[in-house]
Amino acid sequence: MHSRRSFLKLAAAAAAPGIPPALREAPLNVRVAVLKFGTVNWELDVIVHNALDRANDVAVKVVELAGKDGTTVALQAGAVDVIVTDWLWVSRRRAEGADFTFASHSGATGGVMVPGDSKARTVADLKGRRVGIAGGPTDKSWIMLRAYARKTLGMDLAKDVEPVFGAPPLLNALIQKGELQAVLNFWHYEARLKAAGYRELIQVRDMLPALGLSEPPPIIGWVFSEKWARQEPDAIGGFLKASRRAKQLLAASDAEWDRIRPLTEAENDATFAALRASYRAGITPVSNAGQIAAAEKLMPILFELAGADMVGPSANVTPGTFWTGASE
Repeated sequence: MHSRRSFLKLAAAAAAPGIPPALREAPLNVRVAVLKFGTVNWELDVIVHNALDRANDVAVKVVELAGKDGTTVALQAGAVDVIVTDWLWVSRRRAEGADFTFASHSGATGGVMVPGDSKARTVADLKGRRVGIAGGPTDKSWIMLRAYARKTLGMDLAKDVEPVFGAPPLLNALIQKGELQAVLNFWHYEARLKAAGYRELIQVRDMLPALGLSEPPPIIGWVFSEKWARQEPDAIGGFLKASRRAKQLLAASDAEWDRIRPLTEAENDATFAALRASYRAGITPVSNAGQIAAAEKLMPILFELAGADMVGPSANVTPGTFWTGASE
């Protein structure tokens, strides 16, 4: 009878959140919503293929959705546990009463690209030109470029260039047709232009010193409910450890990149090499005090130029935006 009571106690413990992995019969499921063709899928494929999730007592369940809005809706509805988005969304939602929090996934940034034979050498040379901007008028990179030009050149790019807002692949197509003289695009589209012979006029990270930032802020991250993470520390901890191990593998192993090459949809070897190099350059720590400090310095700049529509009601990062729990 005593042994039966002991067994029942162990069984009850195994059903509770945060229990020791040795008492669980199965790993903890972590449902991750992603865009169907997003670059995040590269890392998730590495995690699942190499059983990095199982090595950390979790089972990653990938939920593919058609659009970015779909992932945020799924998270808010509790249909998934983790999504990828930016910390500005998290700060704004926390200001509205939500409890989402952010752990860095990537610091990869794009930049301003021009044709290889362009006479433009600095941002000042963009005056009067048609410049493609991915992400819309409140895109972080566009706001940072505007702030950089204003501070270093006294230019108002919203007036001094002709901004053309559009989807990333469309902007790449337009500059290749000669209908744009420059384009500010996301990192993986910038990499494709580099491979096609286009030249980088300025990288987003090159603007940071002029804006008073000593290191880059995080760009996108794993976003999840803080309540869920506190209730399931082994689930989020195991997932973030698996993510870190996958990044380490992608940073070191060309063979692993060869395996996932079909996922990159690289048209040729030059494009594949550019995508790999840009991805590796964007690998960041899950949690880093310098990144958080950079985000806090950047927030007032974004608020001044983009207002509450982009960053929410305050020029300060909402407390709790960045995850401070276990990640290793």
